[in-house]
Amino acid sequence: MKSGPTIDIHASIQFLKGIGPARTRALAATGIESVSDLLYYFPRRHLNRTSVTELKFIQRDTIVTAIGTVQVCGERKTRKRKFFQATISDGTGLLTLVWFNGAKYISRIVKKDQRLAVNGKIDYFHGHQIIHPEFDILDSDDDPINTSAVIPLYSINQDFKKVRIDNRGLRLMIRSVLENLEQIPDLFTDSFLSQQQLIPLDQALRNIHYAADEQILSNAVRRLKFDEHFFLQLLMALRKASAKTTGAPIIKASGTRFVKIYEQLDFDLTDAQKKVLKEIRNDLGQGVAMNRLLQGDVGSGKTIVALLTAAIVVGNGLQVAVMAPTEILAQQHYQTFNRYAEAAHLTCALLVGNQKVAERRQVLDALVDGRVQIVVGTHALIQEAVDFKKLGLVIVDEQHRFGVIQRGDLVAKGMNPHFLAMTATPIPRTMAITYHGDMDLSIIDEMPANRQPIITKVVEAERLDRVYHFIRAEVARGQQCMIVYPLVEETAKSDLAAASEAYDQLANSEFRDQKVGLLHGRLKPAEKDQIMAAFAANEINILVATTVIEVGIDVPNATIMLVEHAERFGLTQLHQMRGRVGRGKEKSYCILVRRKLTDQADRRLALMERTSDGFEIADEDLKMRGPGEFYGARQSGFVKYKIANMLTDGPLIRQARQAAFELVADDPHLRNPQNQAVRNRFIADYQQMLEIVNIS
Repeated sequence: MKSGPTIDIHASIQFLKGIGPARTRALAATGIESVSDLLYYFPRRHLNRTSVTELKFIQRDTIVTAIGTVQVCGERKTRKRKFFQATISDGTGLLTLVWFNGAKYISRIVKKDQRLAVNGKIDYFHGHQIIHPEFDILDSDDDPINTSAVIPLYSINQDFKKVRIDNRGLRLMIRSVLENLEQIPDLFTDSFLSQQQLIPLDQALRNIHYAADEQILSNAVRRLKFDEHFFLQLLMALRKASAKTTGAPIIKASGTRFVKIYEQLDFDLTDAQKKVLKEIRNDLGQGVAMNRLLQGDVGSGKTIVALLTAAIVVGNGLQVAVMAPTEILAQQHYQTFNRYAEAAHLTCALLVGNQKVAERRQVLDALVDGRVQIVVGTHALIQEAVDFKKLGLVIVDEQHRFGVIQRGDLVAKGMNPHFLAMTATPIPRTMAITYHGDMDLSIIDEMPANRQPIITKVVEAERLDRVYHFIRAEVARGQQCMIVYPLVEETAKSDLAAASEAYDQLANSEFRDQKVGLLHGRLKPAEKDQIMAAFAANEINILVATTVIEVGIDVPNATIMLVEHAERFGLTQLHQMRGRVGRGKEKSYCILVRRKLTDQADRRLALMERTSDGFEIADEDLKMRGPGEFYGARQSGFVKYKIANMLTDGPLIRQARQAAFELVADDPHLRNPQNQAVRNRFIADYQQMLEIVNIS
């Protein structure tokens, strides 16, 4: 660092030497507008001597980083398509690189005699090869084999390429900034850093880009990961603390409505359900808003727990809102609640998007004057026109399908009502404390006594004739079947088109003597209701559906779930669909049709055959697909990791969580002077969340 600061970390990059207007625009398009943004544009990986494998040591089915010089390269042709191929050598061996996609683009940038760093999985076809490798073109001073440096490699997007920003250009840009940058102020006190065994932020931001060795780099990565986990956990701690600062309705007695429903049940509650109800009843009597997540595998009896909780709240003169992510699931909950409503003197209503105006108006008026005690609905519940007389409890099912703000919009319709979220998606521990760390957790880990294990089998498409014969035999016994179709990518069909085509084929051939129905998301609510009523009454024997069937279908007579193209689904989604059968006393089956063979698909489907443990399945799903795919981008919402990794950072997440919760316990509003930098960073990172925390 030069003597005397010349650059401030908050300065705009437009004032940096050599940037210019075109590069400023290209960097801004990637979110890099200030010096700070540039320093937080972390390398996607690093090269050093220890991470590079000599080509004579590479082995099939391993992931390697290798460095070599291009010996020969060019476009090749098969009868079906063109591809680009290059062969590199490091003096110890050869490695072939193959690109089937983007062959023309690759041919413009990969040239003979270039030095390449490549990364990917080793295959074997007439010699070792990597299909679609990650690669970087190295300059003479970038090669870790010839230097002692740890070389950072960055993501270079199309905007960068248009203005000729490559890895070397980025490194020079960042090096120039670091050489002229004033000391970067830390977020934490020296004592905090010492307690958490963290290096200073200034040191971490310099070393993530330029580290002298692997250990220095590791320390920098650890500090920057900690920061990301800490501020997300700080959000959780502040949300939890905020919920405890405002009074909520004190609900003491269970009431006669609870007793009436309990007496109507034609089964005994499991010990797990009783334990969860005890936890909920304890929360309701504390005078602060309950904020509890109820996890339970498919068919474990969460809805009955929700119904009994609602009965307790209504018995104390308050209203209950139940929000579900789909109309089918909302209808299912409404029917369950309504089944017990009359005997327990409960008034229930349904509020969904496509209701008739007069029907909707009637429900809205009844909510305002208190005549409706329990309303079940979809996103329609959070619309501005929906008001309550005295909302005391919000129940959200499959809560990860809603954004944090959406859930908050419903809660805001009451005076700090109690909140109960439910999910049939088992959540791995690290994900639970990351996404739901502000909530108390209850788990129903016991299935009702009458549930039989579901037999799961993976079959190839060639065996479908035998499967169809088995389905016909089950239908002849009076049982029912569901057949689910996903998106068929090769033909660019929508899931609706795939399901519709299959429906036409099956109804007119294999199952022409059975009653076949079609269910998909684009049907009008009345049409969905009609089809589901017919299926529930066994007037439809075989239901062909899109993944709209994933949640909300509860037909005890359905004993077969057939999933087409099962390899396209995540494990958790398959587990959810499997849970649509096995709800009665008859033996049930889940048949997974595998149409494409891959190593990962084989592992995933073999796990489905082996276990019905939702938590084991969820853990494996998270490892294979990552959190973004596990929840989907929309549900991931506010998690903004640049360097942290939920899958591998378990101990660091728990350390950051403890530190964040201890800080909030000591300073609930982040007002202490030593926490000013933490407060400012939190506000910058979570501006859209400030309405649901109390740091004013």
